[in-house]
Amino acid sequence: MRRTAIAATGVVLALGLAACGGGSGGGSSSDAAKAPTDPSKVSGTITVLTNRTDQVQDGTLKGYAAAFNKTYPHVTVKFQGLTDYEGDVKIRLNSKNYGDVLSIPNSVPLKQYPTFFAPLGPAADLSKTYDFTDHATVGGQVYGIANIGTANGFVYNKAVWKQAGVTDWPTTPQQFIDDLRAIKAKTGATPYYTNYHDGWPLTNWGNALGSPSCDPAANDKLADTKEPWAAGQDLNVVDSLLYDTVHDKLSEADPNTTNWENSKALIGTGKVATMWLGSWAVVQMQDAAKKAGQNPDDIGFMPFPAQKDGHFCSVVRPDYQYAVNTHSKNKDAARAWLDWYINKSGDAQAALSISSVKGTALPADLKPFQDAGVTFIHLTNDKTAQVDEIDKASEIGINNQDYPQHIVDVARGAAGGDKDSVFKDLNKKWSDAQGTLG
Repeated sequence: MRRTAIAATGVVLALGLAACGGGSGGGSSSDAAKAPTDPSKVSGTITVLTNRTDQVQDGTLKGYAAAFNKTYPHVTVKFQGLTDYEGDVKIRLNSKNYGDVLSIPNSVPLKQYPTFFAPLGPAADLSKTYDFTDHATVGGQVYGIANIGTANGFVYNKAVWKQAGVTDWPTTPQQFIDDLRAIKAKTGATPYYTNYHDGWPLTNWGNALGSPSCDPAANDKLADTKEPWAAGQDLNVVDSLLYDTVHDKLSEADPNTTNWENSKALIGTGKVATMWLGSWAVVQMQDAAKKAGQNPDDIGFMPFPAQKDGHFCSVVRPDYQYAVNTHSKNKDAARAWLDWYINKSGDAQAALSISSVKGTALPADLKPFQDAGVTFIHLTNDKTAQVDEIDKASEIGINNQDYPQHIVDVARGAAGGDKDSVFKDLNKKWSDAQGTLG
């Protein structure tokens, strides 16, 4: 699933369109980043923008580049790790200087992909090799390819949950809240950690859309749903769980002091019990546990606490999609890196993530999901552009951190209102936006 934060970024994107040139069609062949056929003829220096600052610092990406050069000896790959990836790249899109290869920021609406990124090939062809190409297809052309797909759920410390007397996954939101209360009462751990301060981890709550209803069309239905936060709707169920967790004081005492990097050690050592993230995070928390002298096997992954017809559902979505800057002077080299990284680097397997390359086995961390019969849901994207437009007009920004942060603020008493008033306001903004667009 791809849900775009338009509201907070509309001005920047408008400037970007002016600076880079418009266009919402399928892209011309002269602008394409075609897959190289002869590695010996590919040369140039490329810059890769990445949010994986950890892989820059620990030398992982440097190692990938060295392996890449065994096939492409005439290409020099440089990396720029950006801590505030979304914010920094959003600003860079106002110019032509946003690297040669980059992860597509969530703030770029689908219809503007051809403005910023080079077409990689026809969807009819690339979809045979890769999953999730529909998330980055405009006019029949694919503009981004995901390295990994990620299931959504709670990363949790099994030892802490067991200490609280909980060994089974909760099947309802209320049961989840009750389990967090047991953790608070019986252990010294913080039951839930919001990662409020860094902000971006909170945006993952939006990726639960489709899990409560087990509906592949959950995102598309937002285009025609007047009140997505009404009782029984997925967004109501999901955001209520976040609100109730914070309101019932089951999260950290001061959200402003949270720290993403530190949170890995906190859950790895059992000081924090639970965090809502993608399955990509499991290996990072396991590594943190191991470095702290704890058992990495204590880190587990559980689905959203809701069932449909007696089974859990987890939405599988692409992580960041990799694209080539349409202004790159070395498109062949950029495409060579993109293809090699996704197909040959082994990064998806190292991260225990779902490779976007079709036919690849699921990672070990999702075996419990398989064993429990969790249904993996791939959301349809037939109305993504329409949902993006409504979101922009509503000024909600349903994939922007401001939206869940406001829910947390109201829940903890740092902003006025209550859960009902928050949902009433969101419903009004959404329905008004639909009426404005017609």
